Amino acid sequence: MRITDLLKKQGIEIGASVKDKPDAIEKLVALHEKCGNLKDRKAYKEGILKREEMGTTAIGMEIAIPHAKSEAVKAPALTAITVPAGVDYGSPDGEACKLIFMIAATTDGDVHLEVLARMMQMLMDMDFTAKLKAAKNADEFLKLIDEKETEKFPEESKKGEPKEAAKAEKDGRIRVLAVTACPTGIAHTYMAAEALSKAGEKMGISIKVETNGSGGAKNVLTAKEIEECDGIIIAADKSVETARFDGKPVFSTKVADGIHKPEELINKIINKQAPIFHADKKAEAAASSGNESFGRKLYKHLMNGVSHMLPFVVAGGIFIAIAFLIDSACGVDAAGNSNFGSVNPVAAWFKTIGGYAFNFMLPLLAGFIAMSIADRPGLLVGIVGGLLASNGATFDNPGAKDAIPSGFLGALLAGFLAGLLMKLFEKLCDHFPRALEGIKPVLLYPLAGLGIVGVMMCAVNPVMAVINTGLNDGLAWLGNNNFGMLLGCILGAMMSIDMGGPFNKAAYVFGTGMLTNAATLADPTVAYQIMACVMIGGMVPPIAIALSTTIFRKLWTPDERKNGVVNYIMGLSFITEGAIPYAASYPLKVIPSCALGAATAGALSWAFGCTLMAPHGGIFVIATIGNPFMYMLALLIGSVVGAAMLTFLKSLGRNKDKKAAK
Repeated sequence: MRITDLLKKQGIEIGASVKDKPDAIEKLVALHEKCGNLKDRKAYKEGILKREEMGTTAIGMEIAIPHAKSEAVKAPALTAITVPAGVDYGSPDGEACKLIFMIAATTDGDVHLEVLARMMQMLMDMDFTAKLKAAKNADEFLKLIDEKETEKFPEESKKGEPKEAAKAEKDGRIRVLAVTACPTGIAHTYMAAEALSKAGEKMGISIKVETNGSGGAKNVLTAKEIEECDGIIIAADKSVETARFDGKPVFSTKVADGIHKPEELINKIINKQAPIFHADKKAEAAASSGNESFGRKLYKHLMNGVSHMLPFVVAGGIFIAIAFLIDSACGVDAAGNSNFGSVNPVAAWFKTIGGYAFNFMLPLLAGFIAMSIADRPGLLVGIVGGLLASNGATFDNPGAKDAIPSGFLGALLAGFLAGLLMKLFEKLCDHFPRALEGIKPVLLYPLAGLGIVGVMMCAVNPVMAVINTGLNDGLAWLGNNNFGMLLGCILGAMMSIDMGGPFNKAAYVFGTGMLTNAATLADPTVAYQIMACVMIGGMVPPIAIALSTTIFRKLWTPDERKNGVVNYIMGLSFITEGAIPYAASYPLKVIPSCALGAATAGALSWAFGCTLMAPHGGIFVIATIGNPFMYMLALLIGSVVGAAMLTFLKSLGRNKDKKAAK
């Protein structure tokens, strides 16, 4: 099936004017309806939007290809628009999209994936896409596609394989093989394949590329080709089957390098710079990371933990916020009420369920970091390590009664360090007799892992307790010696610096302790001012992140922008943990920025004379806040300061990445 068979003249709009992504989608769906491609417009559009929720279908280079398989489609079809002014479609390169195709596919078969694969190969030609964007009318647009498709696929195989692969097989031995794959298995998979094929043709090197797309592996490498080739390139952001490459030179990298550095990758094989892959020593994991920098390895391990933790943060946080809202709407007095959010039975249900989700947050963060490092044996050590970090167990107090938790920072330490130690133990076990192979995963690894992480975290948590005690003593001294604004500044920063860890808990325990003992103080107002500084410091980080992801969208990924909106709710509800996924992803940018913003808000809260008589609740306890207008102003200023610094630091990193790419 050719692209020109699917794209009708009336399904093309040249020079479209669209204000945003939803408007572009609406226009493209309307074109499908105009062409008679749909049974149910609403159902098909829902399919398109559901696919966009998984991640943007913009592929970069000012191009987007939204698509959906739906029962509402009569027959596979395409529509297209050109947008000279560009539209923000959440593109990974931050550029506005000027050329957008929409694929409508039936549920029988993977026609849309075949069309996508073909289109990716054609759109890698920048001259071709430039001509499409500049087309004056629909006839010219169709003619350009027809000519390019004829040029690109003069002799189409049944499987739709690239002509370079078929040609290479006729030439005899294929010198270089490659496998491309991306998490969604659509755009970047085929873009990398096309870039590598074109580079091979340009260099005069025979090359064949296997694509591991969402429709399955295509152009699959044969055993004979693997045996005879000089080496294999793996350009992938997900695991691919590599045991078949045992004993061959294999160079692994990210899929983006396959798109942007194809000639460099081919030269790695030709110049014999790729290491020999050994499947019998678990090199399958090494093949996917052995050629990567240390920093990228850490980042991938971290992202594995963050991606699995994120749903628990978002869902749990919203449930807790709903609990505060219900109690507040029912007239529950939050002042001095540590059960606020749990008084009304319905509110208590939401808070309990949300709390359960939150309790999984740190164990899962640590667990999947460790699993990324040490594979399945690492899952146990990470989860247990994260749990021990969250409750503060020690050697003499393993039940963690009245213990000091290590929090977020302790969970990160548990994930990375426990995973590395488990990896070392796995290598040690490689020297054990083969007779023990069967009991390694079910006995040796779990027992050793539990012992490793138990000893490690019980040794770490007492150190955190010492830090916490010192912090409490220091804060008390400031409070007793009239260093109000400085105290507010420090408390605000402490609430944001580790988001649930020892600094945060020390500040919060100090604030609630002062609140409890307010009646015994000569001036109870001081205690209420301290509590106000503590809560505002915990509210700033999520709001600062939400502001940055909303206003400076191009600096963040589509998922980060989408989840950033939830942080408005979490921040206003005094749920600092909403910032954890971002702090885990960009610690050197997020933590200093949030700390500065929270410190600013804390200092201003004290300077404005704001007080707070409730230990929790965020804006839902505004009735208990003294000088509420100025308190909200302090919160706004602190959040803006944090967002501004975060945006500045994030933009520096983005500029650096762009220079490196050039």
